Amino acid sequence: MTEKKEEGNANTIRLFGMILPSLPLLLLRSGGALLRFKRDAKKGGKAFHKELLCQGINETTAAELTVIYLEPSNIKNYVGFFR
Repeated sequence: MTEKKEEGNANTIRLFGMILPSLPLLLLRSGGALLRFKRDAKKGGKAFHKELLCQGINETTAAELTVIYLEPSNIKNYVGFFR
């Protein structure tokens, strides 16, 4: 029984040792993807807001609709979902 437990611990340490060197690169790539996602969402929100104004919708309604449009791109919604 103790041999299996020790072997399991050794496998866990080995797995952690394999993952640890790639962790900084993974975090950098994830951060870059997050920043690109937010930038694209902001650009889309500006275009959406501008188009609403061009179609004759008043400023306050256009601002409210833009906030609703951009709400799914808020990363806090996804982080809260996984908790």
